[in-house]
Amino acid sequence: MDQAVDNKTIATRPALSESEKNTIIAGVLLSMLLAALDQAIVAPAMPTIGAALGHANYLPWIVTGYLLTATAMAPLYGRISDVYGRRPTIYAAIVIFLAGSLISALAPNMAVLVIGRAVQGVGGGGLFALSQTVIGDLVPPMERARYAAWISGTWAVASIAGPLLGGIFAEHLHWSLIFWINLPLGALAMIIINNPLKKLPVAAKDHSIDGWGAAVLVAATALLLLAFNWGGSTYPWASPEILGLLGASALCWAGFAARLLNAAEPLISLEVLSNRIVLTGTFSMFLLQAASIGLSVYLPVYLQFVLGLTAGESGMAMLGLLLGTVAGATTSGKLVPRFVHYKRIALAGIAFAIVCLGALVPLAGSASLATVEVLTAMVGIGMGTSFPVATVSVQNAVDYAHLGVATGVLTFLRSLGGALGVAALGAIALGYHLPLAGEGMANAAGQVREGVTFGVIFLAAAIMLAGSLLILLLMPEKPLRGRAPADAPMVE
Repeated sequence: MDQAVDNKTIATRPALSESEKNTIIAGVLLSMLLAALDQAIVAPAMPTIGAALGHANYLPWIVTGYLLTATAMAPLYGRISDVYGRRPTIYAAIVIFLAGSLISALAPNMAVLVIGRAVQGVGGGGLFALSQTVIGDLVPPMERARYAAWISGTWAVASIAGPLLGGIFAEHLHWSLIFWINLPLGALAMIIINNPLKKLPVAAKDHSIDGWGAAVLVAATALLLLAFNWGGSTYPWASPEILGLLGASALCWAGFAARLLNAAEPLISLEVLSNRIVLTGTFSMFLLQAASIGLSVYLPVYLQFVLGLTAGESGMAMLGLLLGTVAGATTSGKLVPRFVHYKRIALAGIAFAIVCLGALVPLAGSASLATVEVLTAMVGIGMGTSFPVATVSVQNAVDYAHLGVATGVLTFLRSLGGALGVAALGAIALGYHLPLAGEGMANAAGQVREGVTFGVIFLAAAIMLAGSLLILLLMPEKPLRGRAPADAPMVE
């Protein structure tokens, strides 16, 4: 029945030309670039912001406030866009994001800046989820994988350009420019996608949104992320504060589960949650993102602490991991339409990444920069293969009416996985008396003299990838809807 409904919906959509499709995709990727940039552009400017606004002890909340609201809102936007349509929802996300940017740019003190960043996150969470959802609207799953590489490329650009722009603006111009720059870019994105998006239909306009369920989900996510963010740094993991946050989050998650079972129209459809492809695909991506983000945070620490690179040099050395991820996603996206058993692409890629990380474990104390660069680039290539496969599999598993919800759940668990990965590797680093990201580099150098201990970090990331691989093995493989390229024979 789902297949029939989906085909009927697709058949009745107004025709979009290829140029209109490409225009929409360019617009949504530009809007997603805004949200991704704001996760990376702030860090280099934080010392300058602290000096300008005072209350430097609240600087971490500039990052935390954005992360909390962006992660918590991602699944809500999927449901909202299914009910009210993509165009008004993505417009609302951009407007909210720009409003937060304006508040941040004009902030007279640290409290207002933190509020502005939280407002930015409310919009940014929607931009992450809706970009993939809109691409899912435009092209069938068989052809959709190649666009996942564009998304990975957008993240890579943000990861590289964000710190560079943030440092330049703060050092040579004014820190507020990191927020002012969003206004013209956001307006350009809205102009680009305005007319073409009018042709996208509303997927589930006869349905409603469970407000209570949304509120409980946001509370559960915020409490959990606060525990991850504060645990091991602000408070010990076994402290009453962290245990209290985890307990309150668990209660909220239980309340959310009860709401899903009893609400007339739950925020996340039980049909979506009971789908084995959605469950395995999203949780596999959860663990893979935990390893990916965890590595991106602690690899620069390793490069500075063990190999003696400066902060700028370690940033350049990170290009291997970032560009490797883009290369892996691009290759996987091109191969998915050509393989009947497309899941094997991701399985092989993750297995390859595990082997490369495993090779780095015993070499951590003696590896040269060239060796680390090659191995981390290979890790990136292996991990990158999974992003198109997981995204396309999850979107292909549901009918069009649930496309936004399924994509929102995938985006939510990816973000949550990243936060968990940083927290888990941070706990390991503290346990082995390793320096935390960006902290205590000079002091730590006198305490720990052998980088071999960093092998534990690489081993933990490899274990996360192994969990992702095992879950992906359990994911059923459903034939992709759409047409394979005419000039490409299908490979078993």
